Amino acid sequence: MSAVPVRIPVTLPTGSGSGGVSGLWSQASSSRATIALAHGAGAGMEHPFLAGLADALVAEGTSVLRFMFPYVEAGRRMPGPAAHAVATWAGVEAWLAAAVPGAFTAVGKSYGGRMASVATAAGALTPERLIYLGYPLHPPGRPDKPRVAHLPTIAVPQLFVEGENDPFIQPREQLDEAVASCRDARVHWVAGANHSFEVKGARRPPEEIGAGLAPVVAAFASGS
Repeated sequence: MSAVPVRIPVTLPTGSGSGGVSGLWSQASSSRATIALAHGAGAGMEHPFLAGLADALVAEGTSVLRFMFPYVEAGRRMPGPAAHAVATWAGVEAWLAAAVPGAFTAVGKSYGGRMASVATAAGALTPERLIYLGYPLHPPGRPDKPRVAHLPTIAVPQLFVEGENDPFIQPREQLDEAVASCRDARVHWVAGANHSFEVKGARRPPEEIGAGLAPVVAAFASGS
């Protein structure tokens, strides 16, 4: 089933008033779960990795809403203020509440997942579960700049899907400590994978890599 373009209402907290961002809604037949899927810092919602993941999730019976953050919508490359991302996640939840009322899981690639965690910790987002696809624990090579202080305040279950060779989580002991500090969290390791879930010596197109994560994402989103 092809994705249907939708508009997500977003009010930014900077006096810029009401606006919106683009989204893509994929309704699964006999849907078992609903997911809101956010892109990473350097790519929008139509990146092949996210498209492959979304298509595979729909095939498994999970409905998916992909969406843009405002800076991508405006044609910029660098993320805007965190408050804009938080407001966007709140707008996504409002859209889902109107279109498909019920529980949903917030999923994000790297930056998108981290912003979902920030929004949840702030009370602006109330997902049933959170899934991080390559959580950016710190900038590469800067373990002294952790992004974890808010994670223990999150009450809902959290799943960290992580590549074993991801430079954003090295040393791995730092991620282990962060996960252990959470109320309800677990890690799913992808053997030999980097931050994009690519495995050295096993070249695959990004849509296939994304699709390969669908079983893990769908299972957690459905409560398995």
